[in-house]
Amino acid sequence: MFIDDHQLHSNGKSYRRVLVRESYREGKAVKKRTMANLSNLPDDKIEAIKIAFQYAQELPYLKELLNGHLQYDKIVGPGVLLYQVMGRLGITAILGNSPDAACVLWMIMARLINQGSRLSAVRLAQQHYGCEWLNMTSLNENMLYAALDWLYEQYPQVEKNIYQQWGKQHQGQKPEVFLYDVSSSYLEGQCNELADYGYNRDKKKGKKQIVYGLLTDAKGNPLAIEAFRGNTTDTATIDNQIEKLKSRYGCRYITLVGDKGMLKSIQIDQLGKENYRFISSITKPQIESLIIKGVIQLELFTDQLAEVYDSGSELRYILKRNPVRAAQVNQNRQQRIQAISIKVNKANDYLKAHPRASVPVQQNHLNRYIGKLKLSNIITVQLEAEGQRSLRISIDQDKLDHSRQLDGCYVVKTDLKAGALNTKGVHDRYKDLSKVEWAFRTEKSSLEIRPIYLRSEARTRAYLLVCMFAYMIEKYLRATWSDMNITVQEGMNSLARISAIKGRGNPKMLRVLEPDEISRELLEKAAVKLPTVLPVSSLDVVTYKTLQKRR
Repeated sequence: MFIDDHQLHSNGKSYRRVLVRESYREGKAVKKRTMANLSNLPDDKIEAIKIAFQYAQELPYLKELLNGHLQYDKIVGPGVLLYQVMGRLGITAILGNSPDAACVLWMIMARLINQGSRLSAVRLAQQHYGCEWLNMTSLNENMLYAALDWLYEQYPQVEKNIYQQWGKQHQGQKPEVFLYDVSSSYLEGQCNELADYGYNRDKKKGKKQIVYGLLTDAKGNPLAIEAFRGNTTDTATIDNQIEKLKSRYGCRYITLVGDKGMLKSIQIDQLGKENYRFISSITKPQIESLIIKGVIQLELFTDQLAEVYDSGSELRYILKRNPVRAAQVNQNRQQRIQAISIKVNKANDYLKAHPRASVPVQQNHLNRYIGKLKLSNIITVQLEAEGQRSLRISIDQDKLDHSRQLDGCYVVKTDLKAGALNTKGVHDRYKDLSKVEWAFRTEKSSLEIRPIYLRSEARTRAYLLVCMFAYMIEKYLRATWSDMNITVQEGMNSLARISAIKGRGNPKMLRVLEPDEISRELLEKAAVKLPTVLPVSSLDVVTYKTLQKRR
C-alpha cells in the first residue's frame, strides 16, 4: 500500500490527485487498485498520512515521542566504534569467539572507554552497549577474573596469532626489524607475585613495581609484551626476547633495536649466536674512549650524519650532533652552576650569622650537593682565603670546556653490513625507539596501566596483554583522527553522546539517535557504520562487590 500523489493538468487547469493505492497480481500481471481518495484533504493532513505510511514500522516510537514517553537507554557510540575496529585490526580473530574471549574483548573496550578495575568494567556494561555485540548474556567481575586466567593459559598461542595476523596484513611478509624497550609500573599493596623494589621509573618512592618489555615492529605496532619481577634489570630481559623470536616466531634473520642500557656486550654476543643483528647506541664515556683510540674524531660530530667503520670490531658507528639538544644541555648545566652559587651564598650568610657554625661541615654539605647535580668533576667548594669563614666555588675551566665538546653528540652503533642498511636507515631505525616510548607513555597515562591492583602473576601478565591490545586500537584511532585535532579520549567522550532510546511500552527494538556533526565525522573517518536500531539488551549485569560506604 502506498500514496500516489500527482499534479495533473487538464483543459488548461492543474489539480492535485492524492490516492491511497495497493498493488496486486492477476496471474503474471501486476495491477493497482484505489483504496481511498485523499485529494480533498488539507495539505497538512496529507503529509501526516504520508509520514504514517513511511514510518509504519516505527509508529510506536512516534506515539511514545508525541506522548513524551521515550527514555534514554544505553550509550551506543564508543561501543559500536570499538567493536568494528577490533574486527578490522584482527583482534577479534586473534582471541577467538569463546565466552572467555568475549570477556577479554570487553575489558579491552572498557580500557578505552573509561579506565579502571574489573569491577568498574562490569559497571560500565550497565551504561554502554558493547557486550551485546559480543553475544554475551551475563557479566560479573568473577567472569572477568576467570577470563584473565584463560588469557594467561592462551598466552603463547595468542602471541603466535598476533604475529600471524601481522603477516596477513603485510601480504605474508615477516618483520625484519624489531624495536624493544623496557618500562615499569608501580603497584598498590604488597601481594603481587611479581612485585619487588627496583629502579622506579614512575618516581614512586617506597612502592614495589613490576617490569615489562614491549616488542614492536619497525613502525611501533605491538607484537608482544612480557612481564618480569620488579627488580629485573633491562639487560636480563633480552634472553626472553631472543627465545621468543627464535622459537615462537621462527625468525632467522632479524635486527633488534634497543637502547644503550639494554644491549650491552653480553646481549650483543647472544644475538650474534643466533645470527641476529642489532642497532643500539653508546654512552658518553664510550664515545670519549673511541676518540682517544682514534676510532672516531670529534670533528665528525656535526648536524649531518657521519659514519665510521671500525675494522677491528667490525662495527659501524653513525655520528651526529643535535644543536637543539646541545643548547638544552648547556643551559641545564648553567642552571645547575647558578644553583650551586646560590647555595654557597646562603652557606656564607649562615656562617656569618652563626659564628660557632662549622665551616668544614658546610663545605661537605655543598660538595655533596654538587655531586648530586653531577658536577663534582668540574666544580669544588673552597675557602675564600686561609683563616676566613667564607666559601667560594672553584670551576675547572678546562674540564668544563671538555665536557661541552660532547654536548648534543650521540653515536649509534650496529653490526649490520652497509649493503643491508645505509647510514640514514640505521639512524632512523634507532630513532624509531621513540615509538615504543610513546606506547609506554600512552599505556601509563591514557590507558592507565598503572597502578596495578592484581595479585597473581598469571592475571598480571594477562592484564598487560589486555593493555597492549587497547594500545593497538588507540594507535589506530590516533592516526585515523590525526587531522581532527582531537585526542582519542576526547573522541570517545564525543561518541558517548550517541545513545539509544526506548519507549515505556517495552518495545522489541531500540532506536539509535542521530550523531552530531563531530561524532559523524569521527565515525566516517574510522569507516564505522552506525546502526539505526538495536535489539533490547538482555545482558544480565551483576556486581558481587559493592562500592565502599566511606568514599
